[in-house]
Amino acid sequence: MPQRAPCVKQRATHPSACAASRRGAPVTTPHPTPATETPNPLTGELDAMSIDEILRVMNDEDAGVAGAVSAAIPEIARAVDLAVAALSAGGRLVYQGAGTSGRLGVLDAAECPPTFGTDPAQVVGLLAGGHEAMFRAIEGAEDSRELGADDLSGIGLTERDVVVGIAASGRTPYVIGGLDEARRIGAATVAISCSPNAEISAHADVAIEIDNGPEVLTGSTRLKAGTSQKLVLNMISTATMVRLGKVYGNLMVDVRPSNEKLVARAVRIVQAATDCDTATARRALDEADGHAKTAIVAILCDVDAATARERLSAGAGFVREAVRARG
Repeated sequence: MPQRAPCVKQRATHPSACAASRRGAPVTTPHPTPATETPNPLTGELDAMSIDEILRVMNDEDAGVAGAVSAAIPEIARAVDLAVAALSAGGRLVYQGAGTSGRLGVLDAAECPPTFGTDPAQVVGLLAGGHEAMFRAIEGAEDSRELGADDLSGIGLTERDVVVGIAASGRTPYVIGGLDEARRIGAATVAISCSPNAEISAHADVAIEIDNGPEVLTGSTRLKAGTSQKLVLNMISTATMVRLGKVYGNLMVDVRPSNEKLVARAVRIVQAATDCDTATARRALDEADGHAKTAIVAILCDVDAATARERLSAGAGFVREAVRARG
């Protein structure tokens, strides 16, 4: 009888592998440790450092985040293309994540209406565990693929939408379930992770992997991972809105003046875009029902608010196109 080959390699990586193979059961191996869970060699004595030393090592580590994001700009640009296509076709930009990752998605979605004048339903943030999870951890919510799929079904996801799954570790079941459901429906998908060769990358049309290296505090992804995710989400939403005509020059001309601060900002925006005085800007805004974009076109084209709206409509909402068409 031939001798059975020893299971030395399996035993070294997973103690139960040899026993499982002898029983004829499938051999399972543990997931590789995500980069976000790897100890940082520069902070092994963190608890023994002075406050100044702690702050400086944190600042030094944070300094590399922007460079890590820069390396992923080609993939981020592809994500922007998908978002522009979705919103242009009447679809939505949907962020989905758990914990810090999900909260950052909700935050970016919430900022779009006041900043860019979007309908609250156009950019949506889904967080594992729902509203309550925004303020406290809901244990186990991120471990369910079914919940990720159900949350997308709950908002009536369609093939016109784009889903951006966010998971620092790159393997959150809630996010994977959402991405798989989105692909089943036919929606475009983007995965954002902070781990090279992340599991979620294989579940999306576009994979954005930000390699920040290990955290100062091992596994605390609210640190560098969270910072890099916020930068990426800022880039996706801002570049998308620029491409949709929500910006003129570098001015947020679709700002919704819902409080005193934003009313004052709208006045400054009209002044900056038209080089007019404060009184003229205020008068134009009053006639345009507070809409800076309409007020700008009215002043630059020397027309009333109604005509300015018509020109904006003809220019697909772009101030530059509306002004170019004058005369």
